[in-house]
Amino acid sequence: MSTPHDCYIDLRGLPFHYRDWGGDGQPVLLLHGLASTCRIWDLVAPILAADFRIAALDQRGHGLSAQVDDGFDFATVSGDAAAFISAMGWQRPVVVGHSWGADVALELAAAQPDLTRGLIFVDGGTIEPSARPGWSPEQARQDMAPPIFTGFTLDMMRERVESNGRFGPDAPPAVTEAVLANFRTLEDGTIQAHLRRENHLRIIDALWEHKPSQLYPTLQCPVLMLPARQSSPDAHDRRFRREESIGRAASLLPRSKTVWLEDSIHDVPLQRPALVADTIREHIRGGFFDG
Repeated sequence: MSTPHDCYIDLRGLPFHYRDWGGDGQPVLLLHGLASTCRIWDLVAPILAADFRIAALDQRGHGLSAQVDDGFDFATVSGDAAAFISAMGWQRPVVVGHSWGADVALELAAAQPDLTRGLIFVDGGTIEPSARPGWSPEQARQDMAPPIFTGFTLDMMRERVESNGRFGPDAPPAVTEAVLANFRTLEDGTIQAHLRRENHLRIIDALWEHKPSQLYPTLQCPVLMLPARQSSPDAHDRRFRREESIGRAASLLPRSKTVWLEDSIHDVPLQRPALVADTIREHIRGGFFDG
């Protein structure tokens, strides 16, 4: 099993952190979601590194990358990813994005059609708040704002993660560590999210201007969509909205395939890493992104 190297690279004058998982062959860039870090790929990446060249990037304002207060628009964030690909010397990587990271990948491929071999959306790539009936920018900011963990310590957060059971009864310790990596410990012993609240809100504002439905028809590379869904009654409304958005994306994308990740939560890279990795491997090796 591959062991990662924590590395830093200068991109457009800013320091970025990434986990280099090594491997050979087809390069694959892993992008995390909003208020997450590259550590969400810690269980998926070593599986993929057996067959491909793997790196997971902390995007600006997240994890151990540059703590800046600007550049959270999609043009700049996707430009960071493009700069990383260039700095690594990669030719036409497959870009895998989770949640907001998939929307970053979408913007990247739309802006630079020849840069990527293909995109993989892991429960993402369809975030379009402005398309929701009755929503306004203010409503989006309110509903999508991050939770407040004022006064929480690392031990309190660890207990919270391990007791809620959302990752399953046999979740390995690496799952908890990946979640805790979203936070830094302050001098008083409490924790704070790496992504500052004001920057989280800036990304929500950028999402309001983000129009996936206008970008889908412009893509020249294949897109593999891996949406997660659950069959529980309390997930019915979310499931319906997700199925609707995925159906719309599939109808607009020139070349796409949808594989539903059943009985899976949004953070499926931590919950079911083997399923995510095996599905990605199958489609890269099976030629879905060829041509």
